[in-house]
Amino acid sequence: MKKFFLIESTVLLAAMAFSAHAYDGTNCKEPGVCWEPKPGYPDKVAGSKYDPKHDVNELNKQAQSIVEMEARNQKRSEHLAKTGKFVYDVDEIK
Repeated sequence: MKKFFLIESTVLLAAMAFSAHAYDGTNCKEPGVCWEPKPGYPDKVAGSKYDPKHDVNELNKQAQSIVEMEARNQKRSEHLAKTGKFVYDVDEIK
């Protein structure tokens, strides 16, 4: 039984080592930069069929929400400085 287990584990390790060394898969420009486009992918994405054509309003939603958040935080901090009491809901601040 020990002999069978030893042979089986040796074969398994040899197969794993062979598969790791056999596959190259990419041509790296430098270590860690191994991305290659698929054949037919354009050099310039803008104006091609791969261009996502994002809506400017959709892209600005996060920036707008951050500005609104900072305004709410400003009101909270001003109220805290005046009264010494923190109020989370900005609508409750008079």
